[in-house]
Amino acid sequence: MGDEPKSGFTRRDLVRGAMVGAVAAGVAGKVPAAPQTVLGPGPVDIQLDVNGKLLRLSIEPRVVLADALRERLGLTGTKIACSRGACGACTVLLDGDPACSCLLLAAEVQGRKITTIEGLAGDGRLAPIQEAFVAADALQCGYCTSGMIVSCKALLDRNPHPTRDEIRHAVSGNLCRCGTYPHVFEAVERAAGVKRARQEEPETGIASAPLSPSTRLRSDPRVDPATADALEEA
Repeated sequence: MGDEPKSGFTRRDLVRGAMVGAVAAGVAGKVPAAPQTVLGPGPVDIQLDVNGKLLRLSIEPRVVLADALRERLGLTGTKIACSRGACGACTVLLDGDPACSCLLLAAEVQGRKITTIEGLAGDGRLAPIQEAFVAADALQCGYCTSGMIVSCKALLDRNPHPTRDEIRHAVSGNLCRCGTYPHVFEAVERAAGVKRARQEEPETGIASAPLSPSTRLRSDPRVDPATADALEEA
């Protein structure tokens, strides 16, 4: 049996043939890559559709939309806080949907409709959701307010009569460190018609109670001499 001739096709030949076939198939099926447009690194001319107006500006491709709106176009209603999409202060509408403008390159949103807080009002009058925020006193420091209002506007555009849970979900990406959420919920309900903001004008005065005799300022012998000396020197 040791004299029998061995077969001319071995396992090594099988593996080698499979590899050659795979390489040949890959080369034959390769599709040339489409040419890519390279922007930068210097400033490039772009055109943005912001609040219904086509605006031209020259910026570096690295500039995010939030910076382009604030620093290049003067639309400072859009706020920048975290710069990583965690707080929602920079929220704008992109084709009607809320988006964090600190995460978007300005150059990549060309051809899309951008709406900022400045674009909600019209004909010299605030939008209903803005009026509702005033009526419901839904702001304190105000830094998150523009992003919060934009998110609420997007909610009402797609759902004119949201539930309280739907309102909570809509603003879950907007961080308010002052804790105005109950007033925000009320503002959205007012704008949605659950409560009429325009029927209840917000108070413009500051409520104050008259001082009782026990709370009135009284003479203090420890302070009066120093006060008198200061007045004489003045």
